[in-house]
Amino acid sequence: VGSLVAAPAAALMGPAASTQRLAPRKQAATADESSGAAPPRSIVILFGPPGSGKGTHAPKIVDRLGAPQLSTGDMLRAAVAAGTEVGQQAKAVMEAGGLVSDEIVVGIIKDRIAEPDCHKGFILDGFPRTVEQAEKLDACLTESSETVGSVIALEVPDEVLTERICGRWIHKASGRSYHVKFAPPKSLEGRDPTPETMLDDETGEPLMQRADDTEEALKTRLKGYHDQTVPILEHYAPVVHKVNANQDMDAVWAEIETVLPA
Repeated sequence: VGSLVAAPAAALMGPAASTQRLAPRKQAATADESSGAAPPRSIVILFGPPGSGKGTHAPKIVDRLGAPQLSTGDMLRAAVAAGTEVGQQAKAVMEAGGLVSDEIVVGIIKDRIAEPDCHKGFILDGFPRTVEQAEKLDACLTESSETVGSVIALEVPDEVLTERICGRWIHKASGRSYHVKFAPPKSLEGRDPTPETMLDDETGEPLMQRADDTEEALKTRLKGYHDQTVPILEHYAPVVHKVNANQDMDAVWAEIETVLPA
């Protein structure tokens, strides 16, 4: 049985088109262009657990490839707002309180990747989430004689992610962010972090942790991520590139650049 994807009911604006930047082509691609044939598109899937730095590096990949980053949430909202055929199907399901099926999600992706800003390729962010979705995506791409060309998986040990995420505290009113280890408030002074010791530098008001930044919540999120992702990486094994994201940001980006499509 195929997996189902939860979708928000609100119809918001879809993803913005990425910057179109010309990148150097291989000699074969130049030959394709001179013969009138379009060069192959760069089709990339990007995976990374919470706290892995995916949000930092994804925009750089977009700029490097001149291709948009696509998330299922953004595409669903855009399709509903635009009133496309699959968007109307998704809207009916959501209004009934249901979950949007894999078939509808892949149909929305098929429409989205036919848009002009995807002519060089596209980056799927966190999709597919199951092997069943991967197989449906593969079948969709096969219709245009295309395949997923690269799967980039950012990898960070769970204990490092726990330190990164569970150490985050915020000042709710201003959005100012702190970290117990990397950016502590002046009030902490080496003590254990509590609402009494974690105070905003500017107002002196207590800081708070997001509900999903607690260690218990993170364990659940990471288990879900690993359970979903490992089988998909096995499915795409020949084109999977695992990147060590447990290092300096510049080093992570340098490693990502070596595995990006030319």
